[in-house]
Amino acid sequence: MNTEKHTDFNNWPSNSDLIEAAARIKPYIHRTAVLTSELLNQVTGHHLFFKCENFQKAGAFKSRGAMNTILSLDKLQLSSGLATHSSGNHAQALARAASLSGTKAYIVMPETAPQAKVDAVKAYGGIITFCEPTLTAREQTLKAVIAQTGAHEIHPYNDYRIIAGQASCFLELNEQSGPLDLVLCPVGGGGLISGTALAIHHFSPATKLIACEPEGADDAFRSFKSGKLIPVSNTSTIADGLLTSLGSLTFPIIKELVSDVVTVSDEYIIEAMKLIWSRLKILVEPSAAVPLAALLQGKVAETKSRIGIIVSGGNLDLNKLPWYGSK
Repeated sequence: MNTEKHTDFNNWPSNSDLIEAAARIKPYIHRTAVLTSELLNQVTGHHLFFKCENFQKAGAFKSRGAMNTILSLDKLQLSSGLATHSSGNHAQALARAASLSGTKAYIVMPETAPQAKVDAVKAYGGIITFCEPTLTAREQTLKAVIAQTGAHEIHPYNDYRIIAGQASCFLELNEQSGPLDLVLCPVGGGGLISGTALAIHHFSPATKLIACEPEGADDAFRSFKSGKLIPVSNTSTIADGLLTSLGSLTFPIIKELVSDVVTVSDEYIIEAMKLIWSRLKILVEPSAAVPLAALLQGKVAETKSRIGIIVSGGNLDLNKLPWYGSK
């Protein structure tokens, strides 16, 4: 791995930025529960603390970053509406936040997005434009939508306001669980894990952080190991929320502050989903099961540790559960 250090640390959200973001969004989000399971502790050999962002507003952690960003905008920026591209969770969060702010949300979604997420965006009043399921198509379609509407772009993850909002998830977990040896967090575009990394750095520096990613969408793994940002390509995974590439803002934080990036197979993601559903009695989407899958697949070397697991969301199509082999 390239060990060259980032030299622009002063531009990253500070400890006071994270505290201010958490306070700013507090009236608009849930302080989500932390669950434990003696059986899952026995299965993994660790003491696990599941931070349940599937209970969050709009069903995922994305509400934290979306609310912080929108609450940071002025009236002029809000007046023409907001726009983004998203496979679903950021789309829902932005549509909800825009509705609360009295403005429109223009959402570019891949045509393969789960129907449950599409329906939720519409329910929050989001105006959807569909595109081919590639990052290039999403970005080009978004440019066209912004050119037509004049809407203000809210990037799903490559924005320090988004990152600062996502950091509130670990700030809560740290208060709820007590000291942790390790946190496992899914990684897609990197907003959640970047925020988590900064929160750990500022408020719990003894805690390690490992990013967890599907084998079929392993750009973060390849980027981290090479030290160079490698865009995602030829993805194939059931974890539809983790199909995006790392950003120019998120990658340097990950490279500097994350201990490791590990990948897991879809088979273990499905097994982790089953365990979470059956033992914690909660509904989670495939992306949210990736951190537990890393433990089940033996990708984490620590033994008998206190481990925080960020359960990122619970938005999925119940008519296409992966253990029934639906496509």
